[in-house]
Amino acid sequence: MDELKVVIATDCGSTTTKAILIEKLEDGYRQTCRGEAPTTVEAPYEDVTRGVLNAIQEVEELSGRRILDGERIITPASGNSGVDIFISTSSAGGGLQMMVGGVVQSMTAQSAQRCALGAGAIVMDVLATNDGRLPYQKIERIRQLRPDMLLLSGGTDGGTVSHVVELAEFVAAADVKPRFGTGFQLPVIYAGNRDAREEVEAVLHSKTSLTVTENLRPVLEQENLSPARQVIHDLFLEHVMAQAPGYRQLMTWTGAPIMPTPGAVGQIIQAIARQHDLNVIGVDIGGATTDVFSVFGGAFNRTVSANLGMSYSISNVLSQAGLEQVMRWVPFRMDESELRDRVKNKMIRPTTVPQLKQELQVEQAIAREALRLALDQHKELAVELTGVQTERTMSDVFDQKASGAGLVDMQELDLLVGSGGVLSHAPRRAQAAAMLVDAFQPDGVTRLAVDSIFMMPHLGVFATVDESAASQVFERDCLVYLGTCVAPAGMGKEGSVCAEFEIFLPGGMQSGALRVGELRRYALAADEEAALTLRPRRGWNVGSGKGNELQVTVRGGEAGVILDGRGRPLSFASGADARLAQVDAWNKAMGVY
Repeated sequence: MDELKVVIATDCGSTTTKAILIEKLEDGYRQTCRGEAPTTVEAPYEDVTRGVLNAIQEVEELSGRRILDGERIITPASGNSGVDIFISTSSAGGGLQMMVGGVVQSMTAQSAQRCALGAGAIVMDVLATNDGRLPYQKIERIRQLRPDMLLLSGGTDGGTVSHVVELAEFVAAADVKPRFGTGFQLPVIYAGNRDAREEVEAVLHSKTSLTVTENLRPVLEQENLSPARQVIHDLFLEHVMAQAPGYRQLMTWTGAPIMPTPGAVGQIIQAIARQHDLNVIGVDIGGATTDVFSVFGGAFNRTVSANLGMSYSISNVLSQAGLEQVMRWVPFRMDESELRDRVKNKMIRPTTVPQLKQELQVEQAIAREALRLALDQHKELAVELTGVQTERTMSDVFDQKASGAGLVDMQELDLLVGSGGVLSHAPRRAQAAAMLVDAFQPDGVTRLAVDSIFMMPHLGVFATVDESAASQVFERDCLVYLGTCVAPAGMGKEGSVCAEFEIFLPGGMQSGALRVGELRRYALAADEEAALTLRPRRGWNVGSGKGNELQVTVRGGEAGVILDGRGRPLSFASGADARLAQVDAWNKAMGVY
Protein backbone atom coordinates (compact mmCIF):
# COMPACT_ATOMS: atom_id res chain seq x y z
CA MET A 1 0.00 0.00 0.00
CA ASP A 2 1.22 3.51 -0.84
CA GLU A 3 2.04 5.84 2.02
CA LEU A 4 -1.10 7.24 3.66
CA LYS A 5 -1.13 11.02 3.98
CA VAL A 6 -4.80 11.68 4.87
CA VAL A 7 -7.04 9.25 6.78
CA ILE A 8 -10.68 9.62 7.87
CA ALA A 9 -11.88 7.26 10.62
CA THR A 10 -15.33 6.86 12.18
CA ASP A 11 -16.60 5.03 15.26
CA CYS A 12 -20.33 4.25 15.12
CA GLY A 13 -21.35 4.10 18.77
CA SER A 14 -24.79 3.21 20.08
CA THR A 15 -25.73 6.92 20.42
CA THR A 16 -23.03 9.00 18.65
CA THR A 17 -20.96 8.52 15.49
CA LYS A 18 -17.55 10.16 15.90
CA ALA A 19 -15.26 11.02 12.96
CA ILE A 20 -11.60 12.08 13.11
CA LEU A 21 -9.21 13.29 10.44
CA ILE A 22 -5.57 12.15 10.63
CA GLU A 23 -2.96 13.85 8.44
CA LYS A 24 0.76 13.36 7.91
CA LEU A 25 2.43 16.68 8.77
CA GLU A 26 6.12 17.69 8.92
CA ASP A 27 6.52 16.28 12.45
CA GLY A 28 4.67 13.00 11.73
CA TYR A 29 1.05 11.87 11.92
CA ARG A 30 -1.41 14.07 13.85
CA GLN A 31 -5.15 14.16 14.47
CA THR A 32 -6.22 17.50 13.00
CA CYS A 33 -10.04 17.63 13.13
CA ARG A 34 -13.00 15.81 14.62
CA GLY A 35 -16.77 15.86 14.17
CA GLU A 36 -19.73 13.95 15.55
CA ALA A 37 -23.37 13.27 14.76
CA PRO A 38 -26.17 11.11 16.19
CA THR A 39 -25.99 7.44 15.13
CA THR A 40 -28.79 6.57 12.68
CA VAL A 41 -29.19 2.79 13.04
CA GLU A 42 -32.78 2.97 14.39
CA ALA A 43 -36.06 4.41 13.07
CA PRO A 44 -36.78 6.81 11.39
CA TYR A 45 -33.51 6.53 9.38
CA GLU A 46 -32.53 2.86 9.85
CA ASP A 47 -29.35 3.48 7.87
CA VAL A 48 -26.02 3.83 9.68
CA THR A 49 -24.42 5.65 6.72
CA ARG A 50 -26.56 8.78 7.38
CA GLY A 51 -24.81 9.36 10.73
CA VAL A 52 -21.41 8.61 9.18
CA LEU A 53 -21.96 11.17 6.38
CA ASN A 54 -23.18 13.79 8.88
CA ALA A 55 -20.08 13.33 11.08
CA ILE A 56 -17.77 13.51 8.03
CA GLN A 57 -19.58 16.68 6.86
CA GLU A 58 -18.75 18.32 10.18
CA VAL A 59 -15.06 17.40 9.69
CA GLU A 60 -15.27 18.91 6.17
CA GLU A 61 -16.62 22.20 7.54
CA LEU A 62 -14.01 22.42 10.32
CA SER A 63 -11.00 21.39 8.22
CA GLY A 64 -11.86 23.14 4.95
CA ARG A 65 -10.98 19.88 3.14
CA ARG A 66 -13.47 18.48 0.61
CA ILE A 67 -14.01 14.81 1.52
CA LEU A 68 -17.46 13.99 0.09
CA ASP A 69 -18.71 14.10 -3.45
CA GLY A 70 -22.44 13.72 -2.80
CA GLU A 71 -22.55 10.44 -0.86
CA ARG A 72 -19.20 9.19 -2.13
CA ILE A 73 -15.95 9.55 -0.20
CA ILE A 74 -13.32 10.99 -2.54
CA THR A 75 -10.19 8.77 -2.74
CA PRO A 76 -7.24 9.09 -3.06
CA ALA A 77 -6.33 12.51 -1.64
CA SER A 78 -4.94 15.18 -3.92
CA GLY A 79 -4.26 18.72 -2.78
CA ASN A 80 -7.07 19.91 -0.52
CA SER A 81 -9.65 17.28 -1.45
CA GLY A 82 -10.20 13.60 -0.72
CA VAL A 83 -8.63 11.09 1.67
CA ASP A 84 -6.32 8.11 1.08
CA ILE A 85 -8.39 5.67 3.14
CA PHE A 86 -11.64 5.53 5.13
CA ILE A 87 -11.78 3.15 8.13
CA SER A 88 -14.47 2.48 10.73
CA THR A 89 -15.38 0.66 13.93
CA SER A 90 -18.86 -0.04 15.29
CA SER A 91 -20.72 -0.89 18.45
CA ALA A 92 -24.10 0.30 17.14
CA GLY A 93 -27.00 -2.07 17.68
CA GLY A 94 -25.54 -3.20 21.02
CA GLY A 95 -22.18 -4.41 19.69
CA LEU A 96 -21.32 -8.08 19.18
CA GLN A 97 -23.22 -10.31 21.63
CA MET A 98 -21.99 -13.88 21.99
CA MET A 99 -22.47 -17.04 24.01
CA VAL A 100 -19.58 -19.45 24.49
CA GLY A 101 -19.44 -23.10 25.50
CA GLY A 102 -16.77 -25.55 26.62
CA VAL A 103 -16.55 -28.92 28.33
CA VAL A 104 -14.95 -27.91 31.65
CA GLN A 105 -15.91 -24.50 33.04
CA SER A 106 -12.46 -23.60 34.39
CA MET A 107 -10.58 -24.84 31.31
CA THR A 108 -11.97 -24.88 27.75
CA ALA A 109 -14.99 -22.73 28.64
CA GLN A 110 -12.66 -20.10 30.13
CA SER A 111 -10.45 -20.24 27.02
CA ALA A 112 -13.55 -19.69 24.85
CA GLN A 113 -14.53 -16.72 27.01
CA ARG A 114 -11.04 -15.17 26.68
CA CYS A 115 -11.15 -15.73 22.91
CA ALA A 116 -14.55 -14.02 22.45
CA LEU A 117 -13.72 -11.10 24.79
CA GLY A 118 -10.42 -10.50 23.00
CA ALA A 119 -12.28 -10.29 19.68
CA GLY A 120 -14.43 -7.45 21.05
CA ALA A 121 -17.58 -9.37 22.01
CA ILE A 122 -19.85 -9.08 25.03
CA VAL A 123 -20.11 -12.59 26.49
CA MET A 124 -23.74 -13.07 27.56
CA ASP A 125 -23.31 -16.50 29.17
CA VAL A 126 -20.84 -19.38 29.42
CA LEU A 127 -22.17 -22.92 28.96
CA ALA A 128 -20.21 -25.89 30.29
CA THR A 129 -20.92 -29.56 30.83
CA ASN A 130 -20.24 -29.07 34.54
CA ASP A 131 -22.01 -25.71 35.08
CA GLY A 132 -24.73 -27.32 37.23
CA ARG A 133 -27.63 -26.63 34.84
CA LEU A 134 -29.94 -29.32 33.49
CA PRO A 135 -30.11 -29.85 29.70
CA TYR A 136 -33.51 -28.13 29.33
CA GLN A 137 -32.21 -25.10 31.31
CA LYS A 138 -29.25 -24.72 28.91
CA ILE A 139 -31.54 -24.92 25.87
CA GLU A 140 -33.94 -22.36 27.43
CA ARG A 141 -31.01 -20.03 28.15
CA ILE A 142 -29.80 -20.07 24.54
CA ARG A 143 -33.35 -19.33 23.29
CA GLN A 144 -33.85 -16.56 25.83
CA LEU A 145 -30.57 -14.70 25.08
CA ARG A 146 -30.64 -14.94 21.24
CA PRO A 147 -26.93 -14.25 20.75
CA ASP A 148 -25.46 -12.90 17.50
CA MET A 149 -23.01 -15.77 17.45
CA LEU A 150 -22.02 -18.88 19.41
CA LEU A 151 -18.49 -20.19 20.01
CA LEU A 152 -18.22 -23.89 20.92
CA SER A 153 -15.00 -25.41 22.16
CA GLY A 154 -14.11 -28.39 24.27
CA GLY A 155 -11.74 -31.30 24.56
CA THR A 156 -8.08 -31.30 23.69
CA ASP A 157 -7.25 -32.90 20.32
CA GLY A 158 -7.75 -36.63 20.80
CA GLY A 159 -9.69 -36.06 24.06
CA THR A 160 -13.40 -36.25 24.91
CA VAL A 161 -15.92 -36.40 22.06
CA SER A 162 -19.26 -37.20 23.71
CA HIS A 163 -19.34 -34.08 25.92
CA VAL A 164 -18.59 -31.80 22.96
CA VAL A 165 -21.31 -33.41 20.83
CA GLU A 166 -23.75 -33.04 23.75
CA LEU A 167 -23.14 -29.25 23.79
CA ALA A 168 -23.75 -29.13 20.03
CA GLU A 169 -27.04 -31.01 20.54
CA PHE A 170 -28.22 -28.34 23.02
CA VAL A 171 -27.52 -25.63 20.41
CA ALA A 172 -29.38 -27.58 17.71
CA ALA A 173 -32.36 -28.17 20.03
CA ALA A 174 -32.56 -24.43 20.88
CA ASP A 175 -32.89 -23.63 17.13
CA VAL A 176 -32.29 -19.90 17.68
CA LYS A 177 -32.93 -17.17 15.12
CA PRO A 178 -30.30 -14.39 15.29
CA ARG A 179 -31.26 -10.82 16.37
CA PHE A 180 -30.72 -9.27 12.92
CA GLY A 181 -31.93 -10.60 9.57
CA THR A 182 -34.85 -12.95 9.03
CA GLY A 183 -34.18 -16.15 7.16
CA PHE A 184 -30.57 -16.24 8.34
CA GLN A 185 -29.14 -19.04 10.45
CA LEU A 186 -27.26 -18.49 13.71
CA PRO A 187 -23.48 -18.36 13.08
CA VAL A 188 -21.76 -21.05 15.19
CA ILE A 189 -17.97 -21.44 15.40
CA TYR A 190 -16.63 -24.86 16.39
CA ALA A 191 -13.10 -24.63 17.83
CA GLY A 192 -12.83 -27.86 19.83
CA ASN A 193 -11.41 -31.38 19.64
CA ARG A 194 -10.72 -32.14 15.97
CA ASP A 195 -11.79 -35.78 16.46
CA ALA A 196 -15.34 -34.54 17.19
CA ARG A 197 -15.64 -32.36 14.07
CA GLU A 198 -17.63 -34.81 11.92
CA GLU A 199 -20.17 -35.55 14.66
CA VAL A 200 -20.58 -31.84 15.51
CA GLU A 201 -21.08 -31.05 11.80
CA ALA A 202 -23.71 -33.78 11.53
CA VAL A 203 -25.63 -32.30 14.52
CA LEU A 204 -25.40 -28.60 13.58
CA HIS A 205 -25.13 -28.62 9.79
CA SER A 206 -28.84 -28.12 9.00
CA LYS A 207 -29.79 -25.93 11.98
CA THR A 208 -26.98 -23.33 12.04
CA SER A 209 -24.40 -21.62 9.85
CA LEU A 210 -21.39 -23.62 11.07
CA THR A 211 -17.73 -22.62 10.69
CA VAL A 212 -15.01 -25.02 11.85
CA THR A 213 -11.61 -23.70 12.91
CA GLU A 214 -8.54 -24.81 14.89
CA ASN A 215 -8.94 -26.04 18.48
CA LEU A 216 -8.64 -23.34 21.19
CA ARG A 217 -6.85 -25.82 23.51
CA PRO A 218 -5.11 -28.37 21.23
CA VAL A 219 -3.20 -29.55 24.33
CA LEU A 220 -3.78 -28.58 27.96
CA GLU A 221 -0.56 -26.57 28.16
CA GLN A 222 -1.36 -24.35 25.20
CA GLU A 223 -4.02 -21.84 24.15
CA ASN A 224 -4.47 -21.12 20.45
CA LEU A 225 -6.94 -18.21 20.32
CA SER A 226 -6.03 -16.22 17.21
CA PRO A 227 -7.57 -18.47 14.47
CA ALA A 228 -10.97 -18.45 16.25
CA ARG A 229 -10.69 -14.67 16.90
CA GLN A 230 -10.12 -14.10 13.19
CA VAL A 231 -13.23 -16.18 12.37
CA ILE A 232 -15.25 -14.13 14.91
CA HIS A 233 -14.18 -10.89 13.14
CA ASP A 234 -15.05 -12.31 9.70
CA LEU A 235 -18.46 -13.57 10.82
CA PHE A 236 -19.14 -10.28 12.65
CA LEU A 237 -18.83 -8.51 9.28
CA GLU A 238 -20.54 -11.16 7.20
CA HIS A 239 -23.52 -11.97 9.43
CA VAL A 240 -23.99 -9.42 12.21
CA MET A 241 -22.91 -6.19 10.53
CA ALA A 242 -24.30 -7.11 7.11
CA GLN A 243 -27.79 -7.51 8.62
CA ALA A 244 -27.74 -4.23 10.57
CA PRO A 245 -29.34 -1.33 8.63
CA GLY A 246 -26.97 0.37 6.18
CA TYR A 247 -23.85 -1.64 7.01
CA ARG A 248 -23.59 -3.38 3.64
CA GLN A 249 -23.21 0.06 2.07
CA LEU A 250 -20.71 1.19 4.75
CA MET A 251 -18.58 -1.94 4.20
CA THR A 252 -18.14 -1.04 0.52
CA TRP A 253 -16.68 2.35 1.53
CA THR A 254 -14.00 1.20 4.01
CA GLY A 255 -10.43 0.38 3.10
CA ALA A 256 -10.01 -2.09 5.99
CA PRO A 257 -12.53 -4.43 7.67
CA ILE A 258 -14.93 -2.78 10.15
CA MET A 259 -14.03 -3.82 13.70
CA PRO A 260 -16.16 -4.04 16.87
CA THR A 261 -15.28 -0.92 18.92
CA PRO A 262 -13.82 -2.82 21.93
CA GLY A 263 -11.77 -5.05 19.61
CA ALA A 264 -10.23 -1.90 18.11
CA VAL A 265 -9.42 -0.45 21.56
CA GLY A 266 -7.68 -3.76 22.36
CA GLN A 267 -5.62 -3.40 19.16
CA ILE A 268 -4.20 0.02 20.10
CA ILE A 269 -3.43 -1.06 23.69
CA GLN A 270 -1.52 -4.07 22.29
CA ALA A 271 0.26 -1.89 19.71
CA ILE A 272 1.52 0.52 22.40
CA ALA A 273 2.66 -2.34 24.64
CA ARG A 274 4.55 -3.88 21.70
CA GLN A 275 6.11 -0.66 20.40
CA HIS A 276 7.51 0.38 23.79
CA ASP A 277 7.80 -3.02 25.52
CA LEU A 278 5.44 -1.95 28.34
CA ASN A 279 2.96 -3.64 30.66
CA VAL A 280 -0.27 -1.69 30.13
CA ILE A 281 -3.78 -1.62 31.61
CA GLY A 282 -6.51 0.30 29.78
CA VAL A 283 -10.00 0.88 31.18
CA ASP A 284 -13.04 2.24 29.36
CA ILE A 285 -15.89 3.10 31.72
CA GLY A 286 -19.19 3.77 29.94
CA GLY A 287 -22.83 4.21 30.88
CA ALA A 288 -23.70 0.51 30.81
CA THR A 289 -20.41 -1.43 30.77
CA THR A 290 -16.78 -1.15 31.86
CA ASP A 291 -14.10 -2.78 29.70
CA VAL A 292 -10.65 -3.57 31.11
CA PHE A 293 -7.75 -4.39 28.76
CA SER A 294 -4.34 -5.58 29.91
CA VAL A 295 -1.03 -6.59 28.37
CA PHE A 296 1.44 -8.19 30.80
CA GLY A 297 4.55 -9.89 29.42
CA GLY A 298 2.97 -9.79 25.94
CA ALA A 299 -0.19 -11.66 27.05
CA PHE A 300 -3.34 -9.71 26.10
CA ASN A 301 -6.60 -10.01 28.04
CA ARG A 302 -9.89 -8.15 27.92
CA THR A 303 -12.93 -8.38 30.16
CA VAL A 304 -16.34 -6.72 29.94
CA SER A 305 -18.13 -5.94 33.18
CA ALA A 306 -21.48 -5.76 31.44
CA ASN A 307 -23.31 -4.66 34.59
CA LEU A 308 -20.97 -1.92 35.83
CA GLY A 309 -21.47 1.53 34.37
CA MET A 310 -22.12 5.14 35.30
CA SER A 311 -25.71 5.62 34.07
CA TYR A 312 -27.80 2.65 32.91
CA SER A 313 -25.95 0.22 35.24
CA ILE A 314 -25.22 2.60 38.11
CA SER A 315 -27.57 0.76 40.51
CA ASN A 316 -25.63 -2.46 39.92
CA VAL A 317 -22.44 -0.73 41.08
CA LEU A 318 -24.17 0.20 44.33
CA SER A 319 -25.58 -3.29 44.91
CA GLN A 320 -22.31 -5.09 44.04
CA ALA A 321 -19.96 -2.79 45.95
CA GLY A 322 -22.30 -2.14 48.88
CA LEU A 323 -23.32 1.23 50.30
CA GLU A 324 -20.44 1.39 52.79
CA GLN A 325 -17.79 0.94 50.09
CA VAL A 326 -19.21 3.85 48.05
CA MET A 327 -19.87 6.06 51.12
CA ARG A 328 -16.23 5.82 52.28
CA TRP A 329 -15.15 7.98 49.30
CA VAL A 330 -17.81 10.70 49.80
CA PRO A 331 -16.06 13.70 51.42
CA PHE A 332 -19.15 15.10 53.23
CA ARG A 333 -21.85 13.81 55.60
CA MET A 334 -24.65 12.09 53.79
CA ASP A 335 -27.51 9.70 54.61
CA GLU A 336 -27.59 6.31 52.94
CA SER A 337 -31.11 7.05 51.69
CA GLU A 338 -29.85 10.23 49.98
CA LEU A 339 -27.15 8.23 48.18
CA ARG A 340 -29.77 5.71 46.99
CA ASP A 341 -31.97 8.57 45.70
CA ARG A 342 -29.09 10.17 43.79
CA VAL A 343 -28.22 6.83 42.19
CA LYS A 344 -31.83 6.14 41.14
CA ASN A 345 -32.10 9.65 39.67
CA LYS A 346 -29.02 9.02 37.54
CA MET A 347 -30.46 5.70 36.38
CA ILE A 348 -33.75 7.17 35.18
CA ARG A 349 -32.04 10.23 33.65
CA PRO A 350 -28.86 8.60 32.27
CA THR A 351 -27.71 11.55 30.16
CA THR A 352 -27.58 14.11 32.98
CA VAL A 353 -24.23 15.62 33.99
CA PRO A 354 -23.43 16.71 37.60
CA GLN A 355 -24.21 20.44 38.10
CA LEU A 356 -23.07 20.86 41.71
CA LYS A 357 -19.80 20.00 43.43
CA GLN A 358 -21.50 17.50 45.75
CA GLU A 359 -23.14 15.71 42.79
CA LEU A 360 -19.73 15.44 41.15
CA GLN A 361 -18.16 14.07 44.34
CA VAL A 362 -20.85 11.37 44.61
CA GLU A 363 -20.45 10.41 40.95
CA GLN A 364 -16.68 10.13 41.31
CA ALA A 365 -17.08 8.05 44.49
CA ILE A 366 -19.27 5.58 42.55
CA ALA A 367 -16.79 5.59 39.64
CA ARG A 368 -13.99 4.48 41.99
CA GLU A 369 -16.02 1.44 43.05
CA ALA A 370 -17.09 0.59 39.47
CA LEU A 371 -13.44 0.68 38.39
CA ARG A 372 -12.30 -1.37 41.40
CA LEU A 373 -14.93 -4.07 40.78
CA ALA A 374 -14.13 -4.18 37.04
CA LEU A 375 -10.42 -4.71 37.84
CA ASP A 376 -11.28 -7.51 40.30
CA GLN A 377 -13.35 -9.25 37.60
CA HIS A 378 -10.51 -8.77 35.10
CA LYS A 379 -7.97 -10.33 37.48
CA GLU A 380 -10.17 -13.42 37.81
CA LEU A 381 -10.08 -14.08 34.06
CA ALA A 382 -6.56 -12.86 33.26
CA VAL A 383 -4.83 -15.94 34.67
CA GLU A 384 -2.38 -18.53 33.46
CA LEU A 385 -3.97 -21.66 31.99
CA THR A 386 -5.81 -23.87 34.45
CA GLY A 387 -5.49 -27.62 34.28
CA VAL A 388 -1.79 -27.48 33.45
CA GLN A 389 0.38 -29.65 35.69
CA THR A 390 3.52 -27.81 36.75
CA GLU A 391 6.45 -29.06 38.73
CA ARG A 392 6.84 -27.00 41.89
CA THR A 393 9.89 -26.63 44.07
CA MET A 394 9.98 -25.72 47.76
CA SER A 395 10.68 -22.06 46.95
CA ASP A 396 7.51 -21.91 44.77
CA VAL A 397 5.43 -22.75 47.83
CA PHE A 398 6.43 -19.38 49.33
CA ASP A 399 6.19 -17.52 46.03
CA GLN A 400 2.78 -15.81 45.76
CA LYS A 401 2.94 -15.61 41.97
CA ALA A 402 3.53 -19.30 41.34
CA SER A 403 0.43 -20.25 43.31
CA GLY A 404 -1.81 -17.30 42.34
CA ALA A 405 -1.12 -17.69 38.60
CA GLY A 406 -2.67 -14.27 37.96
CA LEU A 407 -1.16 -12.33 35.04
CA VAL A 408 -2.06 -8.87 36.38
CA ASP A 409 0.72 -7.68 38.70
CA MET A 410 0.25 -4.05 39.75
CA GLN A 411 3.93 -3.72 40.70
CA GLU A 412 4.96 -4.60 37.14
CA LEU A 413 2.49 -2.11 35.60
CA ASP A 414 4.16 0.62 33.51
CA LEU A 415 1.20 2.56 32.09
CA LEU A 416 -2.43 2.93 33.22
CA VAL A 417 -4.80 4.52 30.65
CA GLY A 418 -8.35 5.63 31.51
CA SER A 419 -11.15 6.38 29.06
CA GLY A 420 -14.88 7.12 29.29
CA GLY A 421 -16.83 10.24 30.23
CA VAL A 422 -16.29 10.22 34.00
CA LEU A 423 -12.47 10.08 33.48
CA SER A 424 -11.93 11.92 30.17
CA HIS A 425 -14.36 14.76 30.97
CA ALA A 426 -13.55 15.20 34.67
CA PRO A 427 -13.48 19.02 35.31
CA ARG A 428 -9.90 18.75 36.59
CA ARG A 429 -7.31 16.25 35.38
CA ALA A 430 -6.21 15.72 39.00
CA GLN A 431 -9.66 14.19 39.62
CA ALA A 432 -9.07 11.59 36.89
CA ALA A 433 -5.63 10.82 38.39
CA ALA A 434 -7.13 10.44 41.89
CA MET A 435 -9.89 8.10 40.63
CA LEU A 436 -7.39 5.86 38.80
CA VAL A 437 -4.98 5.67 41.77
CA ASP A 438 -7.75 5.08 44.34
CA ALA A 439 -9.53 2.41 42.28
CA PHE A 440 -6.58 0.49 40.80
CA GLN A 441 -4.11 1.06 43.68
CA PRO A 442 -0.97 0.61 41.55
CA ASP A 443 2.23 0.07 43.55
CA GLY A 444 5.79 0.75 42.50
CA VAL A 445 6.17 3.32 39.70
CA THR A 446 3.23 3.75 37.29
CA ARG A 447 2.58 6.36 34.61
CA LEU A 448 -1.04 7.60 34.40
CA ALA A 449 -2.89 8.88 31.33
CA VAL A 450 -6.42 9.46 29.96
CA ASP A 451 -7.81 9.25 26.42
CA SER A 452 -8.59 12.91 25.74
CA ILE A 453 -11.49 12.54 23.27
CA PHE A 454 -12.37 8.81 22.95
CA MET A 455 -10.01 8.35 20.01
CA MET A 456 -8.78 4.85 20.93
CA PRO A 457 -11.26 2.91 18.71
CA HIS A 458 -10.32 4.91 15.59
CA LEU A 459 -6.62 4.42 16.27
CA GLY A 460 -7.09 0.70 16.92
CA VAL A 461 -8.52 0.08 13.46
CA PHE A 462 -5.84 2.44 12.01
CA ALA A 463 -3.20 0.27 13.74
CA THR A 464 -4.26 -2.68 11.56
CA VAL A 465 -3.30 -0.56 8.52
CA ASP A 466 -0.23 1.31 9.88
CA GLU A 467 0.77 0.50 13.46
CA SER A 468 3.57 3.04 13.90
CA ALA A 469 1.46 5.93 12.50
CA ALA A 470 -1.43 4.98 14.85
CA SER A 471 0.99 4.85 17.80
CA GLN A 472 2.32 8.34 16.95
CA VAL A 473 -1.19 9.85 17.01
CA PHE A 474 -2.04 7.89 20.17
CA GLU A 475 0.89 9.37 22.09
CA ARG A 476 0.69 12.92 20.79
CA ASP A 477 -3.02 13.67 20.42
CA CYS A 478 -5.01 10.94 22.11
CA LEU A 479 -3.24 10.53 25.45
CA VAL A 480 -3.18 13.26 28.05
CA TYR A 481 -0.44 12.27 30.50
CA LEU A 482 -1.55 12.84 34.07
CA GLY A 483 1.83 12.15 35.65
CA THR A 484 3.48 9.35 37.61
CA CYS A 485 2.29 7.59 40.77
CA VAL A 486 4.98 6.18 43.08
CA ALA A 487 3.57 3.97 45.83
CA PRO A 488 5.46 1.77 48.31
CA ALA A 489 3.60 -1.50 48.88
CA GLY A 490 3.13 -2.65 52.45
CA MET A 491 1.16 -2.09 55.63
CA GLY A 492 2.11 -0.01 58.65
CA LYS A 493 0.90 2.09 61.57
CA GLU A 494 -0.76 5.36 60.54
CA GLY A 495 1.74 8.23 60.78
CA SER A 496 4.87 6.03 60.88
CA VAL A 497 7.50 6.55 58.15
CA CYS A 498 7.27 4.12 55.20
CA ALA A 499 10.01 5.71 53.02
CA GLU A 500 12.46 8.62 52.76
CA PHE A 501 12.68 10.41 49.43
CA GLU A 502 14.63 12.99 47.44
CA ILE A 503 13.16 14.39 44.23
CA PHE A 504 15.16 16.69 41.94
CA LEU A 505 12.56 18.94 40.32
CA PRO A 506 13.31 21.70 37.75
CA GLY A 507 12.70 24.25 40.55
CA GLY A 508 15.09 22.56 43.02
CA MET A 509 15.43 19.48 45.23
CA GLN A 510 12.69 18.41 47.66
CA SER A 511 13.24 15.75 50.30
CA GLY A 512 11.46 14.35 53.32
CA ALA A 513 9.80 11.38 54.92
CA LEU A 514 6.68 9.83 53.41
CA ARG A 515 4.37 8.71 56.20
CA VAL A 516 1.79 5.93 56.24
CA GLY A 517 -1.62 7.33 55.21
CA GLU A 518 -0.10 10.36 53.49
CA LEU A 519 -0.35 11.58 49.89
CA ARG A 520 2.08 14.14 48.42
CA ARG A 521 1.95 15.77 45.03
CA TYR A 522 4.70 17.74 43.24
CA ALA A 523 4.02 19.80 40.10
CA LEU A 524 5.93 18.57 37.06
CA ALA A 525 4.87 19.35 33.47
CA ALA A 526 4.21 16.60 30.91
CA ASP A 527 7.43 17.36 29.01
CA GLU A 528 9.59 17.45 32.17
CA GLU A 529 11.42 14.73 34.10
CA ALA A 530 12.70 14.46 37.66
CA ALA A 531 15.20 12.13 39.34
CA LEU A 532 13.65 10.40 42.36
CA THR A 533 15.39 8.37 45.07
CA LEU A 534 13.23 6.37 47.48
CA ARG A 535 14.55 4.51 50.53
CA PRO A 536 11.70 2.35 51.85
CA ARG A 537 11.69 1.16 55.46
CA ARG A 538 11.91 -2.52 56.27
CA GLY A 539 8.86 -4.42 55.01
CA TRP A 540 8.01 -1.80 52.32
CA ASN A 541 8.64 -2.39 48.61
CA VAL A 542 8.75 0.12 45.75
CA GLY A 543 9.61 -2.42 43.07
CA SER A 544 13.22 -3.27 43.90
CA GLY A 545 12.52 -5.68 46.77
CA LYS A 546 11.50 -5.07 50.40
CA GLY A 547 13.58 -2.37 52.07
CA ASN A 548 15.70 -1.81 48.93
CA GLU A 549 16.44 1.70 47.61
CA LEU A 550 15.01 2.72 44.23
CA GLN A 551 16.48 5.35 41.91
CA VAL A 552 14.22 6.23 39.01
CA THR A 553 13.49 9.01 36.52
CA VAL A 554 9.81 10.02 36.70
CA ARG A 555 7.86 11.85 34.00
CA GLY A 556 5.39 14.65 34.67
CA GLY A 557 1.86 15.41 33.55
CA GLU A 558 -1.24 17.42 34.43
CA ALA A 559 -1.24 16.03 37.99
CA GLY A 560 2.58 15.94 38.38
CA VAL A 561 4.32 13.34 40.56
CA ILE A 562 2.18 11.60 43.20
CA LEU A 563 3.89 9.98 46.19
CA ASP A 564 1.33 7.61 47.72
CA GLY A 565 2.19 6.41 51.24
CA ARG A 566 -1.27 5.02 52.01
CA GLY A 567 -0.14 1.39 51.77
CA ARG A 568 -1.69 -1.48 49.83
CA PRO A 569 -4.51 -2.33 50.16
CA LEU A 570 -5.83 1.12 51.18
CA SER A 571 -7.23 1.26 54.69
CA PHE A 572 -9.73 3.81 55.98
CA ALA A 573 -9.94 5.28 59.46
CA SER A 574 -12.71 3.89 61.65
CA GLY A 575 -15.35 6.39 62.79
CA ALA A 576 -17.16 8.86 60.53
CA ASP A 577 -15.25 11.99 61.67
CA ALA A 578 -11.82 10.38 61.30
CA ARG A 579 -12.71 9.00 57.84
CA LEU A 580 -14.00 12.40 56.62
CA ALA A 581 -10.81 14.10 57.85
CA GLN A 582 -8.71 11.44 56.12
CA VAL A 583 -10.53 11.68 52.74
CA ASP A 584 -10.45 15.49 52.98
CA ALA A 585 -6.67 15.42 53.53
CA TRP A 586 -6.18 13.15 50.49
CA ASN A 587 -8.36 15.42 48.31
CA LYS A 588 -6.44 18.52 49.45
CA ALA A 589 -3.07 16.84 48.77
CA MET A 590 -4.22 15.96 45.24
CA GLY A 591 -5.89 19.36 44.69
CA VAL A 592 -8.95 17.66 43.23
CA TYR A 593 -11.82 20.02 44.13
